[in-house]
Amino acid sequence: MSEATITRRYRFCAAHRLHTDQLSSEENWTTFGKCNNPNGHGHNYVVFVSVRGDMDSVTHQVVDLSKLDEVVQRIVVRRFDHQDLNKDPEFTTQTTTGENLVLLIWNLLVNEVPGGRLVKVGVIETRDNYFEYSGSAKQVRREDGVRHG
Repeated sequence: MSEATITRRYRFCAAHRLHTDQLSSEENWTTFGKCNNPNGHGHNYVVFVSVRGDMDSVTHQVVDLSKLDEVVQRIVVRRFDHQDLNKDPEFTTQTTTGENLVLLIWNLLVNEVPGGRLVKVGVIETRDNYFEYSGSAKQVRREDGVRHG
C-alpha cells in the first residue's frame, strides 16, 4: 500500500491575553508587550492538520475528509471559536502562547483522527507568527479503527 499525507485547513477567531502570574506586571509587559493588554486582543487563527496513512484501495484517499472535518470542527473549532482562550480550562495554569495552543490542539486530536495518524499541527496566529508541532505520542489502532496512544 502507498502512504500519503493530507493537510486540511480550518479557521477560528479567538481572543487572549499573554500573561503569567509567575512574572510581575512589569516583567509581563517587558516579555509580552502590547499582547499583555489587560483587555486582551484577538486573532483569526488558521489551523493546519496533517494526517498520514495508507491510501484506501477504492477511494485512493488517506482519510475520509468528512470524518476528519467533523472531528476537527467538534474538538477544536467549536471549542475555541469566538472564545477567550484564557478562560479555557486547559489554560488555567499556562500562558496562551501559540506554542501552548498548537500543543493543546495536537493533544486534543492525536487520538481522535479517523483512519490515519496525526503527523503535524500548524497554527497561524498572525501574518508573522506560525507555530508547528509534530508530536511523538505513540498511537495504537483499536478494533474500532480509532488510534489511541
